[in-house]
Amino acid sequence: MRIPALTAAVALFTSLTLSLAGGAAAAPAGHPGAHGNGGRFDRPYTGFAPPGTVLRRGSPRDAGLEAAPIEAFERQMAGWEDPAAGAGYLFPGATTLMAHDGVVVERSAGGYAVKYADGTTELPQDQWIPARTDTIYDLASLSKLFTSIVAMQQLEAGRIDLDTPVAHYIPEFAANGKADITVEQLLTHTSGFDADPVPSLWQGYSDIPSREKAILDAKPIHAPGTTYLYSDLNMLSMQLVLEKVTGRPLDTLVRDGITGPLHMTDTGYNPPAAELPRIAATEYQTSPARGMVWGQVHDENSWALGGVAGHAGVFSTADDLAVLAQTVLNGGTYAGHRILSQNSVRLMEQNFNQAFPGDSHGLGFELDQIWYMGGLSGPQSLGHTGYTGTSLVIDPQSRSFAILLSNRVHPSRTTPSTNPPRRAIGVALSQAMRVAAPGGGPLWFSGQPGGTTSTLTTGPLTATAPVAVDFSAFVNTESTDLLTLEDSTDGGATWQALPLNVTGEGAPAGSPTSLSGQSVRAWWHVHAQVPQQSGPLQIRWRYATDPVYEGRGVDLARLSVTSCGHPVPGAGQLAPTGAWQQVAPGSR
Repeated sequence: MRIPALTAAVALFTSLTLSLAGGAAAAPAGHPGAHGNGGRFDRPYTGFAPPGTVLRRGSPRDAGLEAAPIEAFERQMAGWEDPAAGAGYLFPGATTLMAHDGVVVERSAGGYAVKYADGTTELPQDQWIPARTDTIYDLASLSKLFTSIVAMQQLEAGRIDLDTPVAHYIPEFAANGKADITVEQLLTHTSGFDADPVPSLWQGYSDIPSREKAILDAKPIHAPGTTYLYSDLNMLSMQLVLEKVTGRPLDTLVRDGITGPLHMTDTGYNPPAAELPRIAATEYQTSPARGMVWGQVHDENSWALGGVAGHAGVFSTADDLAVLAQTVLNGGTYAGHRILSQNSVRLMEQNFNQAFPGDSHGLGFELDQIWYMGGLSGPQSLGHTGYTGTSLVIDPQSRSFAILLSNRVHPSRTTPSTNPPRRAIGVALSQAMRVAAPGGGPLWFSGQPGGTTSTLTTGPLTATAPVAVDFSAFVNTESTDLLTLEDSTDGGATWQALPLNVTGEGAPAGSPTSLSGQSVRAWWHVHAQVPQQSGPLQIRWRYATDPVYEGRGVDLARLSVTSCGHPVPGAGQLAPTGAWQQVAPGSR
């Protein structure tokens, strides 16, 4: 059973109130709240949120959002936490949080933070520990974001430079062909390193100094700058650079530069034993023989470095991560404490990997990854995932973020992918934000799951002259999930796609026969000319998704079918199949 904190306007919100807003229950003067873009997904923001924005509790309605998609997501989560779901069971427990325009509109927990004694055996039921909204999770690779923020701080301080070879700061790093690898390449995973140290640090070396030397001695498998390959060695190397140029260990740099100023009191490496009842357990490990890993970092290489590593090791709560996410949206500041300049945040949002399509990356943050960002994906959307079942997505265009923390490796890492709930939380938050038809009026919406098709079909049309079709479309889909306009002259037995003329911000050029994409959050005007037909004519809008990823969906408005400038009889008799639903003005 999930424990929602915000299914209504009243919520148990003690720790969030204390940690996020210093005890303040109301928004400060100038806070955007429901007065920002009014929960409108089709009115993307530019620039940062007002620097005084602090998080506050509220219902979806308080932020101008629809509650139904959020409530549907919470029901989905309950299934993913239920062993009775069979293959649909993804993790013992999880905590989720969504926020828009400074309002935390969803914060809930379900399942269990601790449930198993070993790799297969459950603890006695009276020893199970439920997941809570303040449960502390092993963030796994979300730790890389903390290392990256420290790197940006040292960049601001002039201690490092993006274009400078790492060997300038640590001469030993030049070994095995690494003399030309730069700081930027570490932060964007274009250094040429293999994915992991081989052998692993815990297996091949006897102590921390020898493990650090192994990092410095690592040999690339590609020439620097020629390939994108996500690698833990990048942030392990970055850690050594940061520690060298500052003379301080990474955990101190994170505490003094990030968690301390932002009052993220539940965030750090090697959490204190006193917090164990609040910490989610991870894997039962036999190699190395660690037993049930609970309160220590799950990642073996981080564990071999004493729990403090550039790639893994940070523990945190959804509440603390919410503060960090809002800090990014605010341009590097929160509650009067600035940890980054606005320029540094812009660099984290800038795609440095344009040479590697599909692998967009800012400095430290991944960008525009629909495979886990779902409907919040876009060119500016920042985020990261973690192996333990964690994810963070920050969407500057809607000033929103979504957090999913789980212990999917408890008691074993051989579990199904956590990507469906990662995407689902982004889809739910994006669908909770409204769009409005240009000029007002009702619209048709389809936000269907993957591997399905929906159609919206006119009745039989009678026209003696060529027919023109005009409509407005708001399209937020994976590139392979297509909206097409089709005609039929044989009673719907066969259909042909019509060439489209599309105008508006970011509209596709030429005469496409389908529409898709997430790069532009704008309404397009679409026009198509139907050749003169001898038989009975029908028109339909067809939206088809493949089984892989989904965006927010498709909205249609101001549908018009005319001949010689006059409405064609039968055009208004629309028959929907699948997920198409008509939405009244102002309700989405």
